[in-house]
Amino acid sequence: MRLDKYLKVSRLIKRRTVAAEACDNQRVMVNGKAARASYAVKVGDEIEIRFGQRVTCVTVLRVTEHVGKDEASAMYREVVVEPLPEDGAEK
Repeated sequence: MRLDKYLKVSRLIKRRTVAAEACDNQRVMVNGKAARASYAVKVGDEIEIRFGQRVTCVTVLRVTEHVGKDEASAMYREVVVEPLPEDGAEK
């Protein structure tokens, strides 16, 4: 399944066009590399989505063409990421 479609079906991003734009603007990384909207998502891939200061990281558990709203969150597992320290913050 294409990355932009996976992001929409899993409800990580609400619309496929927004998901495609995020990929085009290099805001979506798969396994540590910038990914195009046409990337073929596989089970085990790690997806990182950046919107402003918010970063969401997930591991793909299932790839399914159609899924209900209640089951969408079962397609991935959220990975906890430590926030980056802001400039000027004490270490």
